[in-house]
Parts: sequence; structure tokens; C-alpha cells
Amino acid sequence: MTTLSSTVAVGPDAKSEPFLKIESLSKVYDTPSGPYSVLDNIDLTVAEGEFVCVIGHSGCGKSTLLDMVSGFRQPSSGEVRVQGERIVEPGPERMVVFQNYSLLPWLSAYNNIALAVNNVFPQHRRNGQSRSIVERHLEMVGLSEAAHQKPSSLSGGMKQRVSIARALALQPKLLILDEPFGALDPITREELQEELLRIWSEQKVTVLMITHDIDEALFLADRIVMMTNGPAAQIGADLRLPFPRPRQRSQLMEMPEYYEFRNEALDFLYRRFAHDVD
Repeated sequence: MTTLSSTVAVGPDAKSEPFLKIESLSKVYDTPSGPYSVLDNIDLTVAEGEFVCVIGHSGCGKSTLLDMVSGFRQPSSGEVRVQGERIVEPGPERMVVFQNYSLLPWLSAYNNIALAVNNVFPQHRRNGQSRSIVERHLEMVGLSEAAHQKPSSLSGGMKQRVSIARALALQPKLLILDEPFGALDPITREELQEELLRIWSEQKVTVLMITHDIDEALFLADRIVMMTNGPAAQIGADLRLPFPRPRQRSQLMEMPEYYEFRNEALDFLYRRFAHDVD
């Protein structure tokens, strides 16, 4: 039986600066009832090209953590650094894909992506490269034939493909995914999980992803970072997965180790660390 204690990740070589470093990160809000601590003393490192999933119960501060990595919020204490640079604001090198797609409804799939590309890389519009970038990324997610459809004509899965294509078209160093498949039906969700793995293996972009789904995390991630419940949520465990890549879902679920890790994660979330860590 594989135990959690034997699989806690030790992180990148301390002699080199990790790609993403979250150090002593805390977030406290002032409320009428007094200070409310959402996150307390978070330390996390992510290597370049790594796929890390963050899981935990609702309200444990997962989205707040990703907001500070993306630069949408600032920590009360501590810092986030990407390739040694402190994050103080949003930037195209850290692209976020949300659960609700965040597409402009009056623009086609093509123009939703083109608008982002032209704003971040105005030189591409001038030198004619913008069209090829947009078309290539639509093809990457299998939406070339839907390029000129507006979001109202697209399924939920197609909308999320557009969101992923838009994010990747900006050539981010870090792709931040906030429960991107949470609103999709199970079949579409599995299809997009496999699509995401294919794209990630080709692009080698670093991924930090929130999910509530343990099976999704086990299928996608190199590591699973498990959060304790809030308030004052912390990282309770950092679980490195030994499953080889490329991964086939059917083969993965036949491995005894899959269920050992699944049970470890379930035990953590629902028994040992379901409440505050004192």
C-alpha cells in the first residue's frame, strides 16, 4: 500500500530558482467582524513544464491562490515569483481559463482569439501573422469549421475549447485553469481532459489547475496539491504521482496504484484534513 508520507513531493532542486515559487503567502480580508484569513503561509514551487492540480473543498481559498498567481489580487504577506520575477499585476505570460468561458458574445470564435492576439501582439496584425496564429490555434482545438460561429451557437465544450485556444495563442509561460471543465457534462469533460493533455504534451506549457474532481487530477497531473479547509487554509499535502506518460484512461484505471492514490486523496480531504490545521 502506497502511503501519503512516502509520496510527498520534495520540489525542485533548491540550488536553482523554480519556475513558479509561492513563498509565505497569506491573504487576510478586513470584515465588519474583524480580520478574516483565507490563506495562511502557503509555500509551493512548480517546475517548468509541470502539470499541478490543486484540490480542496469549496471555500478553502483555491481560487484566491490562483488569483494571486495570475496577478488579479495581491497577497497580504508573502509573494509569488515566476522565473524570479515578482508578480504584482496580470500579464499575458500568465493566462487564465475560467469555468464560465469569458468569451465576448458578439464576436465569433475566430475574433475572440484574434482580439486577444492583436492586443498583446500588435506587431502580428501589422505583419500579417495574426491570422495564421488564430487559425493554427483553432485547428489545435478542433474548431476550424466553427471559426465564424458566435458563442451562442457553440456548445459548452466548444466554448471552452475557444477559451483554451485564446489563452495558448498568447504564448503564455504559465497556463492557469480555474475548474475549466466543472460546468460540462461527463462525456464532454473526459474528451476535453484528453484534449488538454494532448495540447500540454505538445506545448510543454506549465499548468496550475484547480479542480474538485480527484479522478480528473489523477488523470491529468504530475502532482496534486491538497488544501485544508478554511479559514486560514494551508497546503496539507503535496502528492507526486508516478503514473507514466502518455496516459490512457482505461490503462490508468487498471493500475492498483491508481486506487491507492485515489484513496489517499479521499482520506485526506474527507477525514484527516477536512478541518482547520491548528
